[in-house]
Amino acid sequence: MFRNVTLKCLTEIAGVSVNQYEEQFVNLFTLTMDQLKQMLPLNTNIRLAYSNGKDDEQNFIQNLSLFLCTFLKEHGQLIEKRPNLRETLVEALHYMLLVSEVEETEIFKICLEYWNHLAAELYRESPFSTSTSPLLSGSQHFDVPPRRHLYLPVLSKVRTLMVSRMAKPEEVLVVENDQGEVVREFMKDTDSINLYKNMRETLVYLTHLDYADTERIMTEKLHNQVNGTEWSWRNLNTLCWAIGSISGAMHEEDEKRFLVTVIKDLLGLCEQKRGKDNKAIIASNIMYIVGQYPRFLRAHWKFLKTVVNKLFEFMHETHDGVQDMACDTFIKIAQKCRRHFVQVQVGEVMPFIDEILNNINTIICDLQPQQVHTFYEAVGYMIGAQTDQAVQEHLIEKYMLLPNQVWDSIIQQATKNVDILKDAETVRQLGSILKTNVRACKAVGHPFVVQLGRIYLDMLNVYKCLSENISSAIQTNGEMVTKQPLIRSMRTVKRETLKLISGWVSRSNDPQMVGENFVPPLLEAVLIDYQRNVPAAREPEVLSTMATIVNKLGGHITGEIPKIFDAVFECTLNMINKDFEEYPEHRTHFFYLLQAVNSQCFPAFLSIPPAQFKLVLDSIIWAFKHTMRNVADTGLQILYTLLQNVAQEEAAAQSFYQTYFCDILQHIFSVVTDTSHTAGLTMHASILAYMFNLVEEGKISTSLNPASQNNQGYVQEYVANLLKTAFPHLQDAQVKVFVTGLFSLNQDIPAFKEHLRDFLVQIKEFAGEDTTDLFLEERETSLRQAQEEKHKLQMSVPGILNPHELPEEMCD
Repeated sequence: MFRNVTLKCLTEIAGVSVNQYEEQFVNLFTLTMDQLKQMLPLNTNIRLAYSNGKDDEQNFIQNLSLFLCTFLKEHGQLIEKRPNLRETLVEALHYMLLVSEVEETEIFKICLEYWNHLAAELYRESPFSTSTSPLLSGSQHFDVPPRRHLYLPVLSKVRTLMVSRMAKPEEVLVVENDQGEVVREFMKDTDSINLYKNMRETLVYLTHLDYADTERIMTEKLHNQVNGTEWSWRNLNTLCWAIGSISGAMHEEDEKRFLVTVIKDLLGLCEQKRGKDNKAIIASNIMYIVGQYPRFLRAHWKFLKTVVNKLFEFMHETHDGVQDMACDTFIKIAQKCRRHFVQVQVGEVMPFIDEILNNINTIICDLQPQQVHTFYEAVGYMIGAQTDQAVQEHLIEKYMLLPNQVWDSIIQQATKNVDILKDAETVRQLGSILKTNVRACKAVGHPFVVQLGRIYLDMLNVYKCLSENISSAIQTNGEMVTKQPLIRSMRTVKRETLKLISGWVSRSNDPQMVGENFVPPLLEAVLIDYQRNVPAAREPEVLSTMATIVNKLGGHITGEIPKIFDAVFECTLNMINKDFEEYPEHRTHFFYLLQAVNSQCFPAFLSIPPAQFKLVLDSIIWAFKHTMRNVADTGLQILYTLLQNVAQEEAAAQSFYQTYFCDILQHIFSVVTDTSHTAGLTMHASILAYMFNLVEEGKISTSLNPASQNNQGYVQEYVANLLKTAFPHLQDAQVKVFVTGLFSLNQDIPAFKEHLRDFLVQIKEFAGEDTTDLFLEERETSLRQAQEEKHKLQMSVPGILNPHELPEEMCD
C-alpha cells in the first residue's frame, strides 16, 4: 500500500545530482529494479494492465514512469559504465518502452521527455557519424559510436512507437472527432501542437541516428496501409504525420527515393478507397506531406506539377476542411517554389503560371471567398518571382482579369446610378474584390502598381461615396446604425481600401512617384472625411496608413504633415484622452503615427503652432503613462527620440527646455516610481540619464528658473523636493545620495539603472511591498536569450525546424 509514496520518494532522490554518492545511486537502482521485477514481471502487458487497473494501480504506473525517466536522465551514464549492470539497464529501458505504450497522454509525455533527452544526447556526441548515406556506405551501421551501439535495439522500438503515436501537426485541418466522424477542426489544440513539436524533434534525432531504420519502419507501415492489413484512419494519420515530420533529416537522394514511393502509394490509395470520409482523410495526408517537403518539390518538376494539379482537384472537394487545406498547402508550396512556376520547365511548352491563369476560373469556382483570397496570394508569389518587367505586367493583367471584370461592371452601374452603392450585395462584392487585391498586392509587391493605378481613382471615389452614405445614415438614425450589416459592409470597403494603399506603399520602391501621384488624391479623399465623422465611424486604418506613408516617404512628405495633423490629431486625441480603454486600435495607431512623424519629419513639429505642439507633448506624456504596455513603450521611445531631435535644433532647443524640461522630468519620475510601469525601467533610465547629462554638461544655456542662476543646483533641488513630497518617509540623506548619483552616473546607463532600482527597492521595502517585479525586464531578457539559444541549436540540426520556419536563403 505504500509503494506509490515510496516510488515518489525514490524519484525525489534520483533527481539529485551529486558525484560523491555514486555507489548509493547504483544500489538504489539495482534494489528498485529487483523489487520491480517481482511486483511487475518483465513480460507484463502494462498497456492492458493500466487500462483495466484501479486508480491506485494507474498511479503506480505514472510514478514508475517518473522514477525511470528521472533516474535514467540523471544517472543513466553511471549505470552504462558498469558492464555488470548492462542487463539491468536494458531491463529498465524495456520497462520504459512498455510504459510508453500506455494510452494516457500525461504518462506518454513523461516517457517522451526521456526518449527526447536520450536521442538528442546520442546525436550530439557525434552528429556526423551517420552523415554518410547508407546507400554510399555499403553497410547499415557504418562507424557506430560504442555508446550508440548499446542503445540500437531499444531505439528501433522507440522509432516504431513514435511513428505509431505521432501527434497531429498544426497544418492538418481534417480530423476524426470523438464520434468517429471526419470533420474540419476549428479550434487549435495547443496541447496537441506542443506534443507534436516534442515528438517531431525526437523522431528527427532518431532519424539522424539511423536513417535506414526509420525508412524501413515507415515503408513497412505504408505497405500495410495499402494492402489493408493495418488500414485505419488513425494508423494512416499517425504514419503520414510522422513522414511529414522528418523533412530535412535525410540526405537528398534518400529523401527522393523515399518520397517517390510515399506519394505514389498515397495517390494510389486515394484512387482505391471509396467513400467521402476515406478520401478526405487520405487527401489531408497527401497535402500535409507534400507541404512539408519543398526541397524535394523544387528538385522534381514532374512531381511538383502533379502535386499542384492534385491540390486543384481537392479545391473542388466539398468535404469539410479539404478545400481549406488545399489552399493552405498551395500557398506554402507557392512561397517555397515560386521561381519554378514562371520558368519554362523541361518538356513543357510554357511556364506553369500561364496554365494556372488560363484555367483560373475553373480552378476557383467551388471555393469560398476567403479561400479565393488565399489562392490569389499564392499565385501572387509566383508572379512576384518573374524578373522580366513586361512579362510580369502582362501576367498581372491576366491574373486580375476576373476581379476587374466585376469591379468595372459595378463602377459603370454606379456612374449611371450612385444608389447602387447602397445595395448590400454590391457592397459585399466590392469588399471581397478589394480583399483579393490586398492579398495579391502583399505577394506581388511594388510591381502591383500597374493594377493599383488602374483602379485607384475609382476606388477613392467609392470611398468618398460610401463615407457620405455612412454619415447621412448616422445623421438620420443615430450612432447605433454603425452596427447594421450594410453599414458594416461599407466600412469594410473603406478599411480594405486603406489596407491596400498602405500595403502597397510599404512595399513600394519609388518614394517620389508615391508622393506625387498617389498621396494627394488619398489625402483629399480620407482626411476631411475622418475629421468630420462621428468618433464611432472613424477608421483607425486612416492613422496607420498615414504612419506607413510617413515612414516610407520620410522627408518627401514633411510639407504635408501640418495638413495631416490638422485633420487627424486633435479629433483623435479627444477620443483617447478620457481613459485608458476606449478605442484601443485608434490609440495604438495614433502613437505609431506620432512616432513616425517624430523619427522621419521632425522639422514639421517645429512649424506647427505652439498650442498644437503642447498637445503633441501632452499626448506623448499620456502615452508613457498608459496601462497598455505597447502604448507606454511607444510613448517612451517617442520622448527619447524627441529629446535627441530637439538637441540638434539650436534655434528651438532653449525655449523647449525652458517651457517643458522640468515638466517632463516630473512626469518621468511619476512613472518610474509607479509599480505598474516597472517593465519600462531601462527606457526610464536612458531618458533620465540623457536629461541629467544635458544639465550637467551645460547644454541648457537658458535659465530653467528665473530665481536661480545655476541649472544643476536648481534641478537637484527640484528633484529632491519632488521625491520628498511623494515619499515623506525618506530621510534627507537617502534623497541626497540618490540625486547626486543621478548626475554622477549619467554616462553609464546600466549603473544608472541599478541606481534607480536600488532607490525603488528602498521605497518598496518601507511600504512592505514585494520587490521581485523590479527585475521583470531581466527575467524577460533571460527568457528571450534562452529562446534564441534554443533556436540556434535547432538551426544547427537539419530537420529540427519545420521547412516553413527556415529563412528563404536556407531553403535552396
